[in-house]
Amino acid sequence: MAEGTYIGGFTDHHVHLQLVDPLRLEDSLLGRVLDLGSDPAQISRFARVVAERFGDEPGGVAISYAGAFLTPPGGYPSDRAWAPEGSVREVGTLAEAATAIAEMKAAGASVIKIASNSTAGPVFSDEMIDGIARTADRLGLPVVAHAEGPGEAQRMPGLGVRALAHAPFSERLSDAEVSRQAGRIAWISTLAIHDGDAREIAIDNVRRFHAHGGTIRYGTDMGNGDLPVDLNPAEIAALREAGVRGAALIRALAPTAASVERRFLLPAQDADPFETVPAVPVRPPSAG
Repeated sequence: MAEGTYIGGFTDHHVHLQLVDPLRLEDSLLGRVLDLGSDPAQISRFARVVAERFGDEPGGVAISYAGAFLTPPGGYPSDRAWAPEGSVREVGTLAEAATAIAEMKAAGASVIKIASNSTAGPVFSDEMIDGIARTADRLGLPVVAHAEGPGEAQRMPGLGVRALAHAPFSERLSDAEVSRQAGRIAWISTLAIHDGDAREIAIDNVRRFHAHGGTIRYGTDMGNGDLPVDLNPAEIAALREAGVRGAALIRALAPTAASVERRFLLPAQDADPFETVPAVPVRPPSAG
């Protein structure tokens, strides 16, 4: 019998299922994904189709989602060719935002995604972000922000945003800022989508954020280029480079509840199971 620990599938906290074939998730090491930007009608349909393929079984892949990006008129990613129709809602007032948030909630969203990319167009004011976060909170929907450009990541913790969709990569945050963020907001990693200076900045920020006790969540931005529809070895390697290893890495991957049909074995011989051997899917021996 193989020695190790059986756990459930892993969680990717940042995917875009309209940009991949979601049925490929069935053969992956993932047990849950969080879609952070899709047409609400399409992503809710994907979630139903995938759920129906497993019926009442505890295995399979659970799909959670935000629905459409909320962004100011003309804001990112409203002008991007890769953004599917319906995946972006441009809102200019808090009343418009509240209507969009209620629509996402009705479509089954569990979070709200806002875009705040000052390198690619206008961004929401502090007052607007705070209002969106308060409105979403009343409906039980935490806000996740795409924060890009100088000063954007620094704005988010004080405005009610619960998580950054990407570990900050536009600039190196000061040690004081990293410490402040560590106690107030989670970062979704997405380190492997970067190269050059952006990668070095993001890894340095994550290394210090993790050292201060900050919450890191594994996420890949699946759909952004040719990324695996599965656990991403490049993202695991980048997290390890940033010092997120062993038990901390398992926490970042947030394993889902294990089932007989969908369990994975972490080899007992490795202090960090991802250092040399990936988790492998297995059917554990039955009791007795």
